[in-house]
Amino acid sequence: MCFLKRPGASAGWIWWRMLRQVIHRGLQSFFYKLGLFVSRHPVFFLTVPAVLTIIFGFSLLNRFQPDTDLERLVAPSHSLAKIERSLASSLFSLDQSKSQLYSDLHTPGRYGRVILLSKPGGNILHQADVILQIHRAVLEMKVNYKGYNYTFSHLCVLRNQDKKCVLDDIISVLEDLRQAALSNKTTARVQVSYPNTKLKDGRSSFIGHQLGGVMEVPNSKDQRVKSARAIQITYYLQTYGSVTQDLIGEKWESEFCKLMHKMQLDHHDLQLYSLASFSLWKDFHQTSLLARGKILVSLMLILLTATLSSSMKDCLRSKPFLGLLGVLTICISSVTAAGIFFITDGKYNSTLLGIPFFAMGHGTKGVFELLSGWRRTRENLPFKDRVADAYSDVMVSYTMTSSLYFIAFGMGASPFTNIEAVKVFCQNMCVSILLNYFYIFSFFGSCLVFAGQLEQNRYHSIFCCKIPSAEYLDRKPVWFQTMMNDGHQHTSHHETNPYQHHFIQHFLREHYNEWITNIYVKPFVVILYLIYASFSFMGCLQINDGANIINLLASESPSVSYALIQQKYFSNYSPVIGFYIYEPLEYWNGTVQEDLKTLSQGFNTVSWIEQYYQYLRAGNISATNKSDFISILQSSFLKKPEFQHFKNDIIFSKAGDENNIIASRLYLVARTSENTQREAVELLERLRPLSLIQSIKFIVFNPTFVFMDHYGLSVTMPVLISGFGILLVLILTFFLVIHPLGNFWLILSVTSIELGVLGLMTLWNVDMDCISILCLIYTLNFAIDHCAPLLYTFVLATEHTRTQCIKNSLQEHGTAILQNVSSFLIGLVPLLFVPSNLTFTLFKCLLLAGSCTLLHCFVILPVFLTFFPPSKKHHKKKKRAKRKEREEIECIEIQENPDHVTAV
Repeated sequence: MCFLKRPGASAGWIWWRMLRQVIHRGLQSFFYKLGLFVSRHPVFFLTVPAVLTIIFGFSLLNRFQPDTDLERLVAPSHSLAKIERSLASSLFSLDQSKSQLYSDLHTPGRYGRVILLSKPGGNILHQADVILQIHRAVLEMKVNYKGYNYTFSHLCVLRNQDKKCVLDDIISVLEDLRQAALSNKTTARVQVSYPNTKLKDGRSSFIGHQLGGVMEVPNSKDQRVKSARAIQITYYLQTYGSVTQDLIGEKWESEFCKLMHKMQLDHHDLQLYSLASFSLWKDFHQTSLLARGKILVSLMLILLTATLSSSMKDCLRSKPFLGLLGVLTICISSVTAAGIFFITDGKYNSTLLGIPFFAMGHGTKGVFELLSGWRRTRENLPFKDRVADAYSDVMVSYTMTSSLYFIAFGMGASPFTNIEAVKVFCQNMCVSILLNYFYIFSFFGSCLVFAGQLEQNRYHSIFCCKIPSAEYLDRKPVWFQTMMNDGHQHTSHHETNPYQHHFIQHFLREHYNEWITNIYVKPFVVILYLIYASFSFMGCLQINDGANIINLLASESPSVSYALIQQKYFSNYSPVIGFYIYEPLEYWNGTVQEDLKTLSQGFNTVSWIEQYYQYLRAGNISATNKSDFISILQSSFLKKPEFQHFKNDIIFSKAGDENNIIASRLYLVARTSENTQREAVELLERLRPLSLIQSIKFIVFNPTFVFMDHYGLSVTMPVLISGFGILLVLILTFFLVIHPLGNFWLILSVTSIELGVLGLMTLWNVDMDCISILCLIYTLNFAIDHCAPLLYTFVLATEHTRTQCIKNSLQEHGTAILQNVSSFLIGLVPLLFVPSNLTFTLFKCLLLAGSCTLLHCFVILPVFLTFFPPSKKHHKKKKRAKRKEREEIECIEIQENPDHVTAV
């Protein structure tokens, strides 16, 4: 190997160039030998992957188990809200207080919930008798378990003061309305206020989450209710932690949902929407059941597209079965990866639906690149050497892109990822990428060997019969000549590559390449890119986090229907926020009282402290010291029937003869709009910092916070880490690739595609949830997969002009890119018909990833690369110098031997 020093080049530059070429040629030599080894032992490399698939496929069938813990999957694994939950639970039992800590869809434990909606223009309060009949049916509903019948009274959460079932206060209001109707009183005499109403026993109750669609009496000082559209009732079940109790509770919830469906059939004047604790998981898993048939249709479409795109009119060189076998190779590698996942005690969840599409998008790229590499080899070589040449040409680039896939998803599976569903998905993708790589160079490589042997022996690519001679074909009918045509009449003596007749290559060479590099087309491409960049930037400024759990559920499921009705009629108030004071406090101190008022300002409070202060003021009682304050609290206030329930909100301790309040709690509810979840996050972010600067030591908690606490940061962290990992690898390998500008252009292209997908998916109403984040990680790699071969071929090309270089690059890699992206996009179409929010998100994101990559590979890069470096002038100068030197040598020879010219 000889390196000539370029003028102005340093010794370091020469050594770097030598190192890059040594590494590149060493890798090519290694894969050439690997291709030879596979071509000499095709049966072995065909058998081993098939046996592995059979073994792990059976484990897939035997060990399949769904993951039922939705909180573990989609809530941030490490969050302050979980620590606050543990602390709050250590002070006050959350199971006993879950009726007070109202949460929209994230209520802990077992429960059944129903919304009763009147017809438009109706008043649900006028149907109190019907609602109470439904309520009695729920209380009397029996569940049989091992010969014993259980009713709600056996399973319910009990109140501490009288050991009766905890029921919503709206039931008491409805009973008062019914009694008024039976005693011929007008309903107006039973005054119902909103959101706080006075009950018959004297208690003041917050019913903002139990009464919805409320219209108030005009100019009413006590906010009296004129009419209401909806009532929400929740039945809370006790949770003891035993398996038996949980099974009975699950059966009760199932019977509850069936009863609500039956009641809907019996009461046409009401609309009933039911929800249970298992509903979210069931509707989350329902996506997988709905998508099974569509995934098979998707596979058939990909098989058909791959088969057709690998076909030619030439029956000898056409490779339809190789396209088919390439897709099947990815399928069996995915089955093997799934078997390994379940053998290692993995549990299935619906987010894993994206893995077949992710694996197919990367795997088929390697398949089509190997097919293109085969077409670029010389036909006069033995088929084993042609396979080795194809490996040497293709596998270096495919190894690099597979490594970047592994790095990106490996970073996503790291401990930095705070969403368990994302971590599990990335772990599976790492296994799938490794198996894809192994199966392509082994199983598909063996298929390529057998196909090459058939071609060398002149066998038909479909019927596998010997192709007749040209003289024999000339005597046969036209249809027979068409079926058995090996392209001999199209191949002329000056045409060295008969594969140029492939319809995609022909289209690119004869039509598209000339059109996209036309000087009149380039300004429109620049304008198109400016429009693309503008919309992308606009979308990136409007990103929303997708903490809403319904984004992952089947779109026509009961949970989604319930959530939409709940959001419409019960979104006036936020979830109930528990305000826990976990240190002794001087409640009798005026300064402390003012601090508590300041903290609760702007909230609707359900507080023993506020009620106690009102009680003291109403009785003109003075309690300005500790002994009086606690004495009156225990001996008088908490003895009143209307205040007895506040005993559950205070923890007393006794030191000798002195009583102390060591902890207490109150409840805060904020007025909100329909976007309740976002405003709940804002409340949490507003209250939590105050606990650090206020003299009052408190924590705030609601079960919803566990799902939303720093969700935006948790869900975006994997894509940031993966992007940083890929960027770091590309920068560190700047001087280890053949041309550093190749990495530079690759970084720019991937960044443009990634930001384009991010911005456009936001404009398409896709939030940043775990599915869209996984798609963004995949987009990084999908862009590299398709742009890298095109860019590296361009920067290494030695033609005179950039235009000619990009034409050659498109001609060399454009076929594989177009085959793969078209198969990928066509395979996504069935997802559009799966009625699930999860698959809608998957379809939108992957469609944008494929479309933006295709736009860059075939429109943006071919134009922009003709404007910017690397320059091709030095190649032109080298060729001119060589031509001039050759001409001078010829002149010298002519001067020395003029007779030779005469002879010529």
